[in-house]
Amino acid sequence: MLLEKIKTPGLSHLSYLVGSEGSAAVIDPRRDCDIYLEMARSHGLEITHILETHRNEDLVSGAPALAAMTGARVLHGPNPAAPVVYADTVHEGDRFPIGQLEIQILETPGHTDDHLAFAIYDTAYSEGTVGVFTGDALFVGDVGRTDFYPQRAEEVAGLLFDSLQKLLDLGDQAIIYPAHGAGSVCGSGMAEREFSTIGHERRNNPRLQIADRDEFIRVKVNEHHYQPPYFRLMERLNLEGGSPAPRVMRARNLSLAELLDMKADHLIDIREPMAYAAGHLPGAMNLPVDMIPAFAGWFIAEGQKLALIASDEEKLATATEHLVRIALDNLAGGYVGVVPAAAQGVRMQSIPMIGTEEVAQRLADAAPDWTLLDVRDADERGEQSIEGSRHIYVGELNERWRDLDADRRYTLMCASGMRATVAAGWLASKGFRKIDVYLGSMGAWQAFHG
Repeated sequence: MLLEKIKTPGLSHLSYLVGSEGSAAVIDPRRDCDIYLEMARSHGLEITHILETHRNEDLVSGAPALAAMTGARVLHGPNPAAPVVYADTVHEGDRFPIGQLEIQILETPGHTDDHLAFAIYDTAYSEGTVGVFTGDALFVGDVGRTDFYPQRAEEVAGLLFDSLQKLLDLGDQAIIYPAHGAGSVCGSGMAEREFSTIGHERRNNPRLQIADRDEFIRVKVNEHHYQPPYFRLMERLNLEGGSPAPRVMRARNLSLAELLDMKADHLIDIREPMAYAAGHLPGAMNLPVDMIPAFAGWFIAEGQKLALIASDEEKLATATEHLVRIALDNLAGGYVGVVPAAAQGVRMQSIPMIGTEEVAQRLADAAPDWTLLDVRDADERGEQSIEGSRHIYVGELNERWRDLDADRRYTLMCASGMRATVAAGWLASKGFRKIDVYLGSMGAWQAFHG
């Protein structure tokens, strides 16, 4: 018997391979899905079922590609936004054998209308639920977001409450297997660990402490979540069936001449913020490798042509993987090395970094042509902000940069300076020249003021 968790870095996506007596099922596969087939074959298992907890919003499902590779049946829940063309619909109470294991379908709407959970039973051992794949309904330390149906906000929050009660009824012994871990855009309160039980969550998960349905609805309706534009692309592809991942997930190497002649929609410098700020090619934006899953979907649209600039080949390969998993993979190629380009006489741009004393002095001077621009999310700003600053979430600068005066001076800040550099790089790519970054940002401000 086998149960393996496959974690996708960056997206914090968790998928699973479960097998017994020669058969296996995959739950919520990612787009680059060879790993499931290789893992199953290494254990002598045939993948017979592919189960989707819901239509994902943050990554491309690998279900149609894996089905084509294995002949497995794809199972999806009822009430999707449109027909899921590559899947069969299953309903509450349906059961499917995987060797001596049995998987039972639970309809758990709320996060999405088509959401399912999959309870696991060991038919040779006991009648109790061994575990449950909870998708985006229940996480370790949090529950699913319910903001995808704004016209039905109270209704879907109530549906999630009811679904959570159904999961709790499986018993405290049941192990939970969620579709995401900490760092995912699908929840903000997840614990760092990726293992828990129904009983532990019942006693410790803050949202499960709310026993009153109306109070739960009120809390969920008042949560604040952001929806990157690429969510709409993921939703469409996960109904129509996205194309398989490229067989080689590595950008073509570009020469400096090819890079400079490239007619790309976006020139993306994937180096660390400090390296980018010290010197970068004109017109390049900054998306550090580890921040691509969270922010690429805000600034890059479907089909746009991309060229990457990296510090080494490994980072270039990792960035390509991240982009492929969210279908923003129209890659013209990648160039490694900025210092060599500077050595060949290519003019570089830089973004100055300033400290707390300089920020405090500018605030005191109240210069009419200067703005301290806070790009943290609304929840962070609600906890503490700097008086006199203006707020625009970093992702929303994808459009709201047009609301800013390019002749004005801006200092970008966040919690540490990382997102501020991404924001500054985006503004720089749009022609803003009078910008700098508050190094340390809110962390430095708090330390300075005790």
